[in-house]
Amino acid sequence: MERERQAVARNRKVVLRGYIDRAPREEDMELVDGGAVELRVPEGGGGPAVLVKNLYLSCDPYMRGRMRDFRNSYIPPFKPGSPIEGFGVGRVVDSTHPGFSAGDVVSGMTGWEDYSLITKPEQLRKIQQSDIPLSYHLGLLGMPGFTAYVGFYEICSPKKGEFVFVSAASGAVGQIVGQLAKLHGCYVVGSAGTDQKVELLKEKFGFDAAFNYKEEPDLTAALKRHFPEGIDIYFENVGGPMLDAVLLNMRVHGRIAVCGMVSQHGVTAPAGIHNLFSLISKRIEMKGFIQSDYVHLFPQFVDDITRHYRDGKIVYVEDMSVGLESGPASFVGLFSGKNVGKQVVCVSRD
Repeated sequence: MERERQAVARNRKVVLRGYIDRAPREEDMELVDGGAVELRVPEGGGGPAVLVKNLYLSCDPYMRGRMRDFRNSYIPPFKPGSPIEGFGVGRVVDSTHPGFSAGDVVSGMTGWEDYSLITKPEQLRKIQQSDIPLSYHLGLLGMPGFTAYVGFYEICSPKKGEFVFVSAASGAVGQIVGQLAKLHGCYVVGSAGTDQKVELLKEKFGFDAAFNYKEEPDLTAALKRHFPEGIDIYFENVGGPMLDAVLLNMRVHGRIAVCGMVSQHGVTAPAGIHNLFSLISKRIEMKGFIQSDYVHLFPQFVDDITRHYRDGKIVYVEDMSVGLESGPASFVGLFSGKNVGKQVVCVSRD
């Protein structure tokens, strides 16, 4: 089919205005008119590329780290004045890569804009459209789901009957961890920041118990109340005082998978941890990880989670905002717990 050479469209972009060293605010980002974009891959680009129309964009806490001028990390910072980057789902408009054709739906790293030119198309994954919503490829079948999967099975090494605690349990990762733990035959408790989220954990996701950490004057006592025999597995999403309290409540030979520390993202003086001696006395294994280290397990993950979803054994909750202009507020809301479930921005359904 002859490639379209005349069609153009306006391309709005959400750009980072400048680096920050605090919690993100909406004014740190700006929606700008990027001008007209020709709906074809430019010639002479130096290699195969794919032009996509972005449909859904993912809001994830790790993106906060890319808003500061810090380069000693596994992923580089954003560039001020350029579109914010994140995981997205898009429809191919044009391609010079043999693996992708116009009309294909793909997931991968993209820009916060209407149209993105992907110059590393080998990092894209083609989505086979099915009964599963496309946006779920940013959560249930995307990076958060895969993080939950490898963190729970590869880091935590669960055994049936063990006691599992999940913080930020109603979020994109936590809700899946809890359900996987239940499927594995574990006793599962989650914490969240509102009574609505606590009920969601118990009624929707099937946690054995849950509590609102904001209403607990003593986190150590709260955990002792829910785990009188101690915690075997802790899936760490928040850090700070919660981690300190968990350390005192771990059982001997417990495991802690350190996925994230969202409570510390927006502070200039991170909270110290006082109970690390528990790692020694209780012989606890605590390990940080990122999902991309386990990419060889991704096909197995997709098969397993798809099967669980279709069998009704796993459910998923999204918090979707509509319009590219809603992106900054949706992202900022992550750090105050405004989202209920996985935060997604719908750019277009076309």
